Amino acid sequence: MTPNGQDITVYFQTEREDAADIELVVVVLTFRRPEHIVKTLKTIVSQRPDVPLATVVVENDAEGLAGAQAAKDFFLGHPSDSAVVVVRRRGHAHACNAGWATALDLYPNLRALAVIYDDEVAAPEWLDCLVAVQEIHRADIVGGPQLPVFEDPHEQKWKRHPVFTPPYNESGPVPTVYSAGNVLIARPVLDGMAQPFLDPALNVVGVGDAEFFDRCKAKGFTFAWATEAWVAETVPVYHTTRSWIRARSLENGAISALLEHQRDPTFSGRLRALGKSLALIATALPVGLKLWAETGLAAASLYPLYVAVGRLTAKIGSADAQDRTPTA
Repeated sequence: MTPNGQDITVYFQTEREDAADIELVVVVLTFRRPEHIVKTLKTIVSQRPDVPLATVVVENDAEGLAGAQAAKDFFLGHPSDSAVVVVRRRGHAHACNAGWATALDLYPNLRALAVIYDDEVAAPEWLDCLVAVQEIHRADIVGGPQLPVFEDPHEQKWKRHPVFTPPYNESGPVPTVYSAGNVLIARPVLDGMAQPFLDPALNVVGVGDAEFFDRCKAKGFTFAWATEAWVAETVPVYHTTRSWIRARSLENGAISALLEHQRDPTFSGRLRALGKSLALIATALPVGLKLWAETGLAAASLYPLYVAVGRLTAKIGSADAQDRTPTA
């Protein structure tokens, strides 16, 4: 099938409830992690929200299909309302767009969808916490922490580095969220934002989703944070190398500059963005020393400088990159 003009194929589907009764959908993005997606799905089917729930797995490796097959085998052994779809175009933006469009197509009366990645496992009351915060604060979009779990137990020190720490420490209204890796999106957002939701030209993890949430904010949608709605994210060894952490720090700066340029592409707007970047460079030393003192990590002291340099270079990567796995 090709909902909303996208090249999406239904690989597997099971129905226990009438599709029209499904109110909450969990979208799981997968790319070459057949073992870990089973861990992810186990934590999803164990959720017990108060509304009918379905799961949509989006396979982004149309050639290998290892994740799709692993998900199919899992659902055969754990009957539930679920679908496994394959999106032909590779990349984070295409996978998100395919999953969200499929959820709307298969479950037309859904009230919200949650998103999780295949290298994450959800807290036991993940969905309940997201929904509770959404209802209490009447937020359109609710984010939660992605807590790092390092494959190398000797690298636990990096959890204090700004690259791995959540953006907020307390639940409640927040200005925005940055990642689709742990988020609840209410139906008004899906109806109010044009499709494709994520810009296919920004087809990199952390870029397209940040830009999408920035557009949501500009349109008046509200955000909240749910501290207890955490997911545990497996961090591979190569993500704890200094070169990878430096590259991610630079990219964080580049993303912030990109968003500012898109909000105000005028010459004066670019001058303001440049001025902010230069100001960040000027304050990088004292801010970095403060981070070093707070985290105990000498490497953290370089983070403000890398962010400032990243803003000036604004290098994010190729549009077809898929940086959540080294084999992409």
